[in-house]
Amino acid sequence: MKKPLKEFTIPFIGLKAEKHHFDYQIDNKFFEYFEYDDFNDVDVKAQLLFEKNTTFFELYFDISGTVNVNCDLTNEPYEQFLEGEFKLVVNYGDEYNDEFEDILIIPHGEYEINVAQYIYELIILSMPAKRVHPGVEDGTLDSDILKKLEELSPKSLGEKEEASEEIDPRWNTLKKLLTDK
Repeated sequence: MKKPLKEFTIPFIGLKAEKHHFDYQIDNKFFEYFEYDDFNDVDVKAQLLFEKNTTFFELYFDISGTVNVNCDLTNEPYEQFLEGEFKLVVNYGDEYNDEFEDILIIPHGEYEINVAQYIYELIILSMPAKRVHPGVEDGTLDSDILKKLEELSPKSLGEKEEASEEIDPRWNTLKKLLTDK
C-alpha cells in the first residue's frame, strides 16, 4: 500500500471541538499519486471545513478550478471548469468501515484522518460525463476531425423529405389494393 499524501493528513486529536479550515491547491502531482493521467493540467482549489464535535466530525469539502482535458469528439485540449461539494460524517466505531458514501467509521483510538481520497473522488465525479470543447458547441473550433465527422454524418432531414416525396410508382399499385376493398 502506498504511503498517504502527508499534507492531506489531519491529526484531529489535538484540535479543539470547533470549526477548522484547511485549504489545498491541487495540481498534477496530486493525480500522479493516484496514477490518474486523464488531465493535461490541473488547477483546483479544495477547501475543507472540519467541524470537530466531541463524539463525531463533520467534513465539508468544496472544490473549484479548472482541469485541462482533451475533447471526447476532437481530442483538442481545453480548460474544463469544475466545482463540487461533498459532506462526510466521521464517527467512531469498533472497526474501520467506509462502505457508506457519506459516513466513515473509524476505530476508537484513531488520531488522524487523510482526506486525499475524498478530494480525488470529488474532483473526478465533478467532471462532466462527456467532455466537449466549447468551440465545438458554439461552432468556433476549426478542427480536421470535426470536418471529417460532418462529412460522414447522415444528410440533413430536409434532403430526406424531398426524397420521400418521389415515391416509386410500383407502390402506387399496392396502395390501390388497400382502397379497392
